[in-house]
Amino acid sequence: MGNVAVLFRVYTQEGKEEQVRKEITDRLKPKGSQLEDVAFGIKTIKVLFIHDDSMGSSVIEEQLKKIPGVNEVEIVEESLT
Repeated sequence: MGNVAVLFRVYTQEGKEEQVRKEITDRLKPKGSQLEDVAFGIKTIKVLFIHDDSMGSSVIEEQLKKIPGVNEVEIVEESLT
């Protein structure tokens, strides 16, 4: 089986971006994360995970949604590595 790289965009409650980013890093140990300015002061968090393709990205998506301060999660890109 191969590995899958998945890039998520996480929308948070206003002003909670850094707190949520730290929580994601501590709980889920992503390969990387960064804040992204969207528009008019709105920021999202882009988070990269690499996992075994048997696991499925929906498991990570559900874990992200359970973090306090997260409003919405979407998959931006998914590819085999």
